[in-house]
Amino acid sequence: MAKHGKRYLEARAKVDREKLYSPGEAVRLLKETKGTKYDESVEVHVRTGLNVRHADEQLRGTIALPHGLGKSVTIAVFAKGDKAREAEEAGADFVGAEDLAARVTEEGFTDFDVAIATPDMMPVVGRLGRILGPQGKMPNPKVGTVTMDVAKAVEESKAGKVEYRTDRTAIVHMVVGKTSFNDEQLLGNYQAILEELIRAKPSAAKGRYIRSIVIASSMGPGIKVDPSKTKDLIDAANEEAAAA
Repeated sequence: MAKHGKRYLEARAKVDREKLYSPGEAVRLLKETKGTKYDESVEVHVRTGLNVRHADEQLRGTIALPHGLGKSVTIAVFAKGDKAREAEEAGADFVGAEDLAARVTEEGFTDFDVAIATPDMMPVVGRLGRILGPQGKMPNPKVGTVTMDVAKAVEESKAGKVEYRTDRTAIVHMVVGKTSFNDEQLLGNYQAILEELIRAKPSAAKGRYIRSIVIASSMGPGIKVDPSKTKDLIDAANEEAAAA
């Protein structure tokens, strides 16, 4: 069992592990209990009631967070010719074809956050699955990272478009920003994620869909968020949008 440092234990003591906090309370407490002096990532972990062994109950998609992630996103594009030039002009960090694939296989090069590929490159990129797959970086047409419109894909990823998916235990893990974000930015991104997960609920889902929500800084203790309060937050935002 891992031992935690004094700072972490002091932070954990401030969190009532039995209480379900409102999103606003959770964000304020998270700021008080961040584990280090550096600008940590803020993570949200949503446990769903999906049975991910069934193909029609798996959850996967992308979302553009309204306040971004607070970091620069590094992008690799597998493309040739005009599409390679388009990717470079759009701001891709690494662009190549067989040569870039060779770097991945021979050097273990994966120093990028997102991989994008044109459809004609997939026979080459497909062989990288054992390396990119476990890191969640494999291009996929379902989330818009296998596309002929590489410029748009690069621009969206740079702007904060992120992928989400259920893991083997039906939990969605996502970064919602940094501890340096203000409360409104963190709550805005959190709300956008929950709205997207609710929108994308598989039609085959049975029983309670959102089972539990935990928010935490990358080095801080987990804080339980009340799923019903999350619904209130989303309903209020929808009412404001309808009235505007």
